[in-house]
Amino acid sequence: MSEITDLDALRGAMTENSGQPEGPARNARAEELLTAAEKLNVPLAVIEALGHQLKVYNYSSEKGKMFVPFARLLRMWDERPEDFDEYETHSLHWVFKWVSSGMLDQPHIPLASIEKWLGEMEHRYRLAGHSERAVRSAEHSVAAHVGDVTRAERAYAAWLAADRDTMADCHACELHGQGWWQAERGRDAEALELWRPVLEGEYACAHEPHTVLASSLVPLLRLGRLDEARSCHLRGFRLVREMESMRGAYADHVEFCALTGNEARGLELLAERPAYFTDDGQPRSRLDFMSVVALLMNRLTVLGLGDRQVPGPAGRQWTARELAAHAREEALALAARFDERNGTAHVSERARARMARQPLVERLPLGVRSVRPAPPPAPAAPAVPADGQPDLPALLAEARRLSDHLRPNAVEAWAAAAEAAEGVELAPRDRAEMADHEAMALGPEGTDLFERAAGLYAEAGDPGEALAARARGAYVRALAGDVDGAALAVTGLYDEILALYADDGTGIRQTASVVMSRARILTRRAHGGADDGAVLAEAEAAVREVLALVDGRMGEDVRLAARVAEAQAMLGELAGLSGDLETAAELFARGAAAFVAAGLPWFAVEYEARLASLAHHLGDVAGAERALRAALEHGGGQLEAPGRAQLHLQLAEVVGGRGDAVEAAEHALEAAHWADEAGESATLGAWARQQLGGFLLRQRRWAEAAEVLESALPDLTAETHGDGAVVQTQWWLGDCLSELGEHRAAAERRLQAAEIARHWPEQHDHATLAHLAGESLGQAGRAAEADQAYARAGDLWRSLGNTHGLIRSLRARAWLALETEGGPAGARALMTEAIRACEAAREAAADEETRQQLVAELGDTQRQFADLLARSVSEGAEGPVVRAVFEEALSRLQRAAEVFASLGEVALHSRTGAELTAGWLEIELDRPAGARARARLVLSAYDGRVGSGTGADAETEGEERSAVRARRAEAEHMLRVASED
Repeated sequence: MSEITDLDALRGAMTENSGQPEGPARNARAEELLTAAEKLNVPLAVIEALGHQLKVYNYSSEKGKMFVPFARLLRMWDERPEDFDEYETHSLHWVFKWVSSGMLDQPHIPLASIEKWLGEMEHRYRLAGHSERAVRSAEHSVAAHVGDVTRAERAYAAWLAADRDTMADCHACELHGQGWWQAERGRDAEALELWRPVLEGEYACAHEPHTVLASSLVPLLRLGRLDEARSCHLRGFRLVREMESMRGAYADHVEFCALTGNEARGLELLAERPAYFTDDGQPRSRLDFMSVVALLMNRLTVLGLGDRQVPGPAGRQWTARELAAHAREEALALAARFDERNGTAHVSERARARMARQPLVERLPLGVRSVRPAPPPAPAAPAVPADGQPDLPALLAEARRLSDHLRPNAVEAWAAAAEAAEGVELAPRDRAEMADHEAMALGPEGTDLFERAAGLYAEAGDPGEALAARARGAYVRALAGDVDGAALAVTGLYDEILALYADDGTGIRQTASVVMSRARILTRRAHGGADDGAVLAEAEAAVREVLALVDGRMGEDVRLAARVAEAQAMLGELAGLSGDLETAAELFARGAAAFVAAGLPWFAVEYEARLASLAHHLGDVAGAERALRAALEHGGGQLEAPGRAQLHLQLAEVVGGRGDAVEAAEHALEAAHWADEAGESATLGAWARQQLGGFLLRQRRWAEAAEVLESALPDLTAETHGDGAVVQTQWWLGDCLSELGEHRAAAERRLQAAEIARHWPEQHDHATLAHLAGESLGQAGRAAEADQAYARAGDLWRSLGNTHGLIRSLRARAWLALETEGGPAGARALMTEAIRACEAAREAAADEETRQQLVAELGDTQRQFADLLARSVSEGAEGPVVRAVFEEALSRLQRAAEVFASLGEVALHSRTGAELTAGWLEIELDRPAGARARARLVLSAYDGRVGSGTGADAETEGEERSAVRARRAEAEHMLRVASED
């Protein structure tokens, strides 16, 4: 650490410290710098060091330390105001506001002292000639804090009425405070309208839109604007995550999780900031934090997770129930200290109300990975009448009704009846149906139970149903893998049922059940021998026999209608196996429609999903989309989480493929949510999040996309998802981070992706990623590393024969050379190499279009060479040296203009831009006549031109008009300047 020997060194050290992360380390360095400033024996050095100390304290968890340096600064002002320069005079008055709000945050400071301070602030602002706007804002904060609504409304009105001046908070901060008050008074819509310019990026500052995004969460939820709430959470949390001073805003995000069914994410947030439980430098934000901790822990306890281990204050392990009690006690104790100071109960009332809030949404999917920490729902209890005993006859009747009509939950209803029938003597028929449905629930493991059910049906005098039960057993045997054994078993059952049916010994329902079981088994065998025409023909004949038996005899029997629908779909399955995909699609559609017509839409879902896959394969994208939408609609609440996730993900891909990124993102979000619910976060969920991130990126929602992609990356693996998906995710994330200004992180992602792509046979992606990494490293100020990345990209572009990529990498390295050891000489050499590469490629171009593109590239390179030369002149360079460099730059610009002119109308703006830049250099070289000539040339080029006149779309036409106006205006300005010279 270099020694501080003068004011400039002190200022440099303070600037460096200001760029460090908020927290105790930065504060400690500010204290060291104040000590160093005191040794300089320069009053302004001490003043500036005190101001720096104030700033870092204010933006940290140690805000309570502000008051001592401010008191010293104020004393210095009162004793020797001449020691303060204009900037420090302004800063001193500005910090009055920080100290005023800081006093409110400290319950040990008496209210009378705060009121006295408010008066002092008003007096000093008046003496300095400042508006009372900031004073009334501070008064409003005091009144709102103590719960004096009348005074708060009066101060609020005065605040808005007073003139804005240099002491007023920035627009973003003012709008936050004004919106906060509207929300506090229950006027959520008004609050959000006030916040809109901040949320949309019109106004911003060091802590905005951070706090507005956080404050908007609950009002948005209360208004039902859930998509906006989700967006504000993802955007806002990313901003406050690393900012130690923003515990209050961080608490708002934890609260959002507790109110939207995202308790697991809330726990993750708590785990990221363990110090927030105990940092006591700002008691008011600690009160906010502990209040929402209590809220979240109460939610977990209500969900039956009170004994779950959760993150909490260091030194011991906490369960949710224990932390709920602790946080509530801490919050109320802090609130009581404020209320004692204020002489009201307002702070405690707000804290209790916040801790008692109920969820505003049962579950709001966020897109990031977070599984709801809820125990599985308890099975429905059997119906219990007033005397306390289960109503077995009612349970049996309900179970029979559900199964007769093929309604969902029939198996569960029979299980409930069986549980209620423990120890009760039942008729064989009842016991047969119970065993039958228990076997259905067990699937391939239910073979023995089907045999038991068959015996009970026979005992009950229903031989047809006994054969049907055995046939169901044969089918599950096929499902277990013994297809040939199942086919042999069902053949005898099939012969028996047909004979029994011919003798009127059973009904069509039982007969159809056996015939359908046989058809299912033979169809399953066809899957193993799809290249055997005889096997396929036998299966098709079996399915058609179902249709011949049932079709036209269904009446009101839902079961028989279902047989017809399933048979149609099975024919589609067999058509697909034979390679007739068009017929397969048609039959799947027919079967699905028959299920819907029978009032059984949930059975249509499987076939609509298959239809979607076939349609997609056949190139019928619209048909695939229709089928997927129908499957989601028909599945309704009966669709299980994995299937719902799959359908939404497929629909996202289809909709995104036709360009609707907004709706595609909605489906990808749903897919991620249902994948999490299904316990498939690391597999299907990662796919869905990857897609969601891409669709958000296409909407330029950079922060949301980054949060989602970062959440997906840990689960994406080359083994499960393919290295292409990993590279694409890193690539997208790098793009997002670049747009967010996080250039170092963007470079890391792009380099990681490039390292994977390095091993691919085709190297274009590798080259592109290396080039992008160079851009990010350059923007991050890592010039040497950026040069290495560009060099790597250049070698790859050269090996790929991509001249455009090579030229751009060389140009980028030339600019970097000005900041590295290469210097101006290295920069010249690289630009020269770029020009040679471009000229060589132009001469070797195979077609006119390629040649024209390379001509445009050559013009751009000459223009950049000129810019580089002009900027390479050092500050201390002598006149002749500067003149020589400017002459060379002018020559390069002349060549650029000539190159662009050879391209005609398409390069008009590039040509005039080069001419104008050359004109300004002419003025620098004391050649006003040359500048005037170039200005007139530009004006002549645009003579009578107001737009492109090409019939382009309105946006393009508007851009063209704007470009023409800008060029003409600059040329006219140059003409005036050159004429004056």
